Amino acid sequence: MTDAVRTHGLFKRFGPQVAVAGVELVVPAGSFAGLVGPNGAGKTTTLSMITGLLRPDGGRAEVDGLDVWRDQVRVKARVGVLPEGLRLFERLSGRELLLYSGRLRGIARDDVERRADELLSVMDLAGAADKLVIDYSTGMRKKIGLAAALLHNPSVLFLDEPFEGVDPVSASTLTEVLRRFTASGSTVIFSSHVMDLVERLCDWVSVMSGGHIVAQGPLAEVRGGRSLNEAFLTLVGGPRDTGEAGLTWLGAHPAGPEGPR
Repeated sequence: MTDAVRTHGLFKRFGPQVAVAGVELVVPAGSFAGLVGPNGAGKTTTLSMITGLLRPDGGRAEVDGLDVWRDQVRVKARVGVLPEGLRLFERLSGRELLLYSGRLRGIARDDVERRADELLSVMDLAGAADKLVIDYSTGMRKKIGLAAALLHNPSVLFLDEPFEGVDPVSASTLTEVLRRFTASGSTVIFSSHVMDLVERLCDWVSVMSGGHIVAQGPLAEVRGGRSLNEAFLTLVGGPRDTGEAGLTWLGAHPAGPEGPR
């Protein structure tokens, strides 16, 4: 089994805060992989370093066996990225955005136009192809962003919280496109803190906590006979017991209209 992604001691510090503390991430080629963890676990920082968006302070990352920071041009030609909070060229239409992205990638004009038309159709955006991106809904933005990330036919696709704020219809479209992508032998890696979603989509899972990978492997192996949510809570420590102290005022409403305001 070959690896689509492998990191070796990946490390990143922001001032006194260690965000990623020697991560050893492995993702097999052709897998639909989830990178899960609580808020602040280091997921976004890790993906940013693997995709060449953020330089690590230590360690290294490989994509398809290529060192991300020694062979940046070849690596970036092989990856597609849909980061969280993606900033798009909002004064372009959806079609113009794809054509522009394709030309930046060096794809021939005829190929770009054909691929753009196919992606707009598959993403259910054909009717909004000539509408400005600034007028797109959250779900439409996610779909046009994914279309741009797929346009050059990457071998590894990185998605940071791709379903955040997306309606069920758009989420279903995104899911179907991603499943078709991995069925072709390509790899999807997406971060999330929604365990039900990861359990439904992924065949490989890596769990992060406190800047470390605390478990990874096939979904069934990480679950260990439990739900992924139960396994996750065990691995990251679960919720803190607050006991009876504090918040005694919650639910204590005045009895009538003459009470305090």
